[in-house]
Amino acid sequence: MTNPKKNPKLNPAPALVPDKIAMSKRISSINLINNAQNGFFAEFVNWTLTVGRIVVITTEVIALGAFLYRFSLDRQLIDLRSQIKQKQLIIASQKDNEAKYRNLQDRLYLASNFSSLSMERITTLKDILSLTPQGMKLSNISLTKENFSIATNVQNISSIRLYVNSLKEYPNIDTLSLDTIEKKPLSNLTVLNISGTFKKSKYENVK
Repeated sequence: MTNPKKNPKLNPAPALVPDKIAMSKRISSINLINNAQNGFFAEFVNWTLTVGRIVVITTEVIALGAFLYRFSLDRQLIDLRSQIKQKQLIIASQKDNEAKYRNLQDRLYLASNFSSLSMERITTLKDILSLTPQGMKLSNISLTKENFSIATNVQNISSIRLYVNSLKEYPNIDTLSLDTIEKKPLSNLTVLNISGTFKKSKYENVK
């Protein structure tokens, strides 16, 4: 019969088992703490990287949008400059025609005003002739743009007074004066010379 104390297979060392159990317990507790800390740090890093990616992508999108908008603005500016140059060329080509048109327009305006002024003077002449009373004959009448003169032969002195008063009341006459009154006994006539000025016509504002 063999001695059990001398057989290593049958009698393992009892001191090693408690040490292994204690080491196992010690390693398990350390791993639990490290796993919790590592999990929080990993989540924080993951969140930081995710937010960083979002920020970077957002920044790139904004930068790309700004570049595209600037490109569209530059294109619009080029188009506007091209349109301005085209219109400038059109205006330059029409410059001579515009000068001719303005010259023609000014001439037509002058002609219209001179024609209206002439018609006004003709009307004035007709009115002066119509104001002549009976017994008075006009021997000479002259009209200019601003002045007039009348030479008459009168038989009755009262006709002179009547004619002068009619001329004073005429709206187009500004001033009136009796230049000479000469009695001719042989012909029993009185020679009267009248002069005056016209009021400024609205058609005289022509340059």
